[in-house]
Amino acid sequence: MTYIETLGANAAAAKKSLISADTVKKNAALAKIAEALVKRSDEIIEANAADLKAARENGMSVSMQDRLMLNEDRIKGISSAIEELIKLEDPIGKVDSGSVRPNGMRITKVRVPMGVIGMIYESRPNVTADAATLCLKTGNAVILRGGKEAYNSNKCICNIMREAVAEAGFPKDIIQFVDDTTREVTTELMKCSKYLDLLIPRGGAGLIKAVTQNATVPVIETGTGNCHIYIDKSADIEMGVNITDNGKTQRPSVCNALETLLVHKDIAEKFLPAVKARLDQHNVELRGCPETVRILGDCVVPATEEDYATEFGDYIMAVKVVNDIDEAIEHIGKYSTGHSECIVTNDLANAEKFKTEVDSACVYVNASTRFTDGGMFGFGAEIGISTQKLHARGPMGLYEITSNKYLIDGNGQIR
Repeated sequence: MTYIETLGANAAAAKKSLISADTVKKNAALAKIAEALVKRSDEIIEANAADLKAARENGMSVSMQDRLMLNEDRIKGISSAIEELIKLEDPIGKVDSGSVRPNGMRITKVRVPMGVIGMIYESRPNVTADAATLCLKTGNAVILRGGKEAYNSNKCICNIMREAVAEAGFPKDIIQFVDDTTREVTTELMKCSKYLDLLIPRGGAGLIKAVTQNATVPVIETGTGNCHIYIDKSADIEMGVNITDNGKTQRPSVCNALETLLVHKDIAEKFLPAVKARLDQHNVELRGCPETVRILGDCVVPATEEDYATEFGDYIMAVKVVNDIDEAIEHIGKYSTGHSECIVTNDLANAEKFKTEVDSACVYVNASTRFTDGGMFGFGAEIGISTQKLHARGPMGLYEITSNKYLIDGNGQIR
């Protein structure tokens, strides 16, 4: 057997222990993980320091280093997310629907685990804990393949979780980590349909494209976030500035951060100088249309077609002045990756039009796109943010990584 086949076989064997595990036992294992991560935070921070050192040596951007970095507060945050997950209702075994057929058969549709889930992801080591704990709660075994840039952090977190679940009475192999980060092994994971029931890529556009083009395992596409904000002519300028600033600068490397600012022509003369003054506090580079350059001057880099199609993941923002809401919606439809979009407006009709006509997973009125997050939506954590439409869309919590089974009870019926 190859390395990946061995991991797959181990996961398939280990998942059997999860099938019959009740919520109490699964929650006890989650509590062990939450406790262990905090207790052994020094080990995690030491491993993370090695990743950060390599990141600096390799010229990783400051915003991406922030995405990679772990400290005591962030580890406590990971632990707190697990504690919130414990409090959530377990979907496994829940009845979705049921009926009694004319012949007397009882049909019941219930929630069941997917089985074995594979994760391929980049940068953020908190994903290691989020994915593993969501899978545990839903009775799924998981195989984790993190990025090279977070290798030491991911491996340390995974080892701690494996030991914690063993203490709780589960096989360690309900959580496994792919030690080999070569392209060949990763491609093999994408094609491991004998053992994997679902593959979830989480990262930049290049990773998502590689997985969707090469995988033979069913894939839920996640993560790529070319997110927009449209400032309508009726918008409150202060609100618009606050939401734009938060969406762009609070954590620019994440997928729900804003990348493009669209401004109605009637408010552009007032709004653009106000938002630039705020964004200047974070040294945000603006790449704008000719009208933006006219209003703000030579400090704005002339925008290209590519700029409007780019997920920068950095302190860079594309800007365009539009004639009306229809042009804004058309622009979003052309360049959006279907993640999260926002309108700032005091016009109810325009708010409803935007919500109806913008075809993205999450559409906001007068609130930051940074809320597109499993924790913010009350899901505890998330295993990813789906930008597709089949099965799951938006932040994926517990329900989205389950399947269903039909249970049919009869008393001798034949057809």
